[in-house]
Amino acid sequence: MKQAVIAATQEARRDATAVSILPVTKGFPAGVLRDVAAAGFHEVGENRVAEAVEKRDVLDELGLSCHMIGHLQRNKAGVAVRIFDRIDSVDSMRLARRLDTVAAEIDRADLPILVQVNASGEDSKGGFPVMDAVEGIASICELSRLRVQGLMTMAPIDADERSLHEIFSRARRCLEQCQGQISDFEGTVLSMGMSRDFRIAIAEGATQVRLGTALLGERKRWT
Repeated sequence: MKQAVIAATQEARRDATAVSILPVTKGFPAGVLRDVAAAGFHEVGENRVAEAVEKRDVLDELGLSCHMIGHLQRNKAGVAVRIFDRIDSVDSMRLARRLDTVAAEIDRADLPILVQVNASGEDSKGGFPVMDAVEGIASICELSRLRVQGLMTMAPIDADERSLHEIFSRARRCLEQCQGQISDFEGTVLSMGMSRDFRIAIAEGATQVRLGTALLGERKRWT
């Protein structure tokens, strides 16, 4: 799978090291983390707080960084700030403020996050609409405990190739606007693309792709 990502990067005429893979281990037992670490990965993505809590000892043992990639409810922010190394799905100002408050309460000075943008315009998708995202992201960057490393977006599962190019292109342009207009915006990460569409995401500028099935195979229900 690493070779497929490298090939897609080269096809897009980008540096072969420009895109990283985030293995998505949600729904897999903790033992899979050992395979991930043995393959040379240093970070994984989980989308359920409770599942990440159960895996935390193994994550620590293996030295794996864990990212929250799913929707995070504000009432679970207290746990999330304590157990996740980065939160990749900050989809509202209210959530950002809650994370900042919790980080202050536990004296966590530096919480890396990605801001989720809704590049598809779907009502069912969370995140800041790309047309007016810069103002909201600028406000998040003013929160003292959060470090905004970049943006993430998700495409509809049934989007065709043309739509995928348009969606990922919008997210990239939003990142560029933030880079140009927000002084405290790090803007080094554009997380977009999953197993079904990572090649298009890479062509449109993704710096990180989130791969589950394509990398680890079919999931069995985690218990």
